[in-house]
Amino acid sequence: MNGTQDDLLDVAVIGGSQAGLAMAWHLAQERLRFVVLDAGPDIGHTWRSRWDSLTLFTPAQHDALPGMRFPGPPDIYPGKDAVASYLKAYAAAFSLPVRLNARATHLGKTVDGFEIRTPDEVFRARQVVVATGPFQVPFTPPAAQRLDSSVTQLHSAGYRNPQFLPPGPVLVVGGGNSGFQIAEELATSGRQVDLSIGSKMPVLPQRLAGKDLFWWLTRLGLMRVTVESKPGRRMSSRDFIIGGSRRRLRAAGVRFRPGVADADGPTVRFTDGSSLDAGVVIWATGYRPDYSWIGIPGVTRDGQVIHRRGVTEVPGLYFLGLSWQHTRGSALLGFAHADAAYLRGQITASARAAQPAATQPSPQLTA
Repeated sequence: MNGTQDDLLDVAVIGGSQAGLAMAWHLAQERLRFVVLDAGPDIGHTWRSRWDSLTLFTPAQHDALPGMRFPGPPDIYPGKDAVASYLKAYAAAFSLPVRLNARATHLGKTVDGFEIRTPDEVFRARQVVVATGPFQVPFTPPAAQRLDSSVTQLHSAGYRNPQFLPPGPVLVVGGGNSGFQIAEELATSGRQVDLSIGSKMPVLPQRLAGKDLFWWLTRLGLMRVTVESKPGRRMSSRDFIIGGSRRRLRAAGVRFRPGVADADGPTVRFTDGSSLDAGVVIWATGYRPDYSWIGIPGVTRDGQVIHRRGVTEVPGLYFLGLSWQHTRGSALLGFAHADAAYLRGQITASARAAQPAATQPSPQLTA
């Protein structure tokens, strides 16, 4: 874009997965000039890049974006490829202006709004929504650097299936949903698996009394509990494992280990003083946010976004899809629409306030 006034968009959305597409749908309803910048080569690329057997822990009835139901029976748990296909079909159905291979490398302020740089283009917009999600940079602990080259290491982001790995036992580090699911898949394929868990998370069943967990959470109002409330603060302080089972893992032959304390050569040491010579290690140790590309003061503190329900202290700059941005569902596929609808109101109010007086509708006079 060449920087003329005609190139000044109303809104730029950075991130083209579920949060960005939900925001795009709302912006389209307002007939605003906007673009969605997606870093990947195709819509849904992030989902297709996950391990082969990954399924959502929310059923299809809770996986829809605004304006389009998720295909299939309401009680199925979609796989990652089905999610990617849905997102691509969604963007096409509403003709959303998604630019692919457009990773934002810098976001800065300008006199009339914001400037977003990508490897190939520069975009200018009055307002910006950052919808890059909570899963950005795979995190591995420092102990990983002290294992020698004889040990095959990968983060869960790079895991695909048991056949993808060299033969032999596997140590999975991380006791969250990913760690449980990968450990179970490897064990049922015939591998000897050790699962290292630093801190135990509560385990919730996938289904209760014949109903999905999220059916109960929705009916009981727990998906509407806000992070500012006392119950919300308590709920947001820890994560849960959904559908996992320690008993089922033990029955499959998984051996439980405490957290990793250190490593040296091929040996991993645990916090109880025990050790294990590892041939393959999968680090299911989560992700960290990366906002180093945002060159605007006051947006983050200690790596975390400073916001209230996605609205930052920088006028015109918003975030969407953060974990517990407002409720438990803020970062979940089928619940992102509520936060997107709220930001739609903030964005349109700001856009109207910025319009010259001559372009605003005249007030109706009454007798």
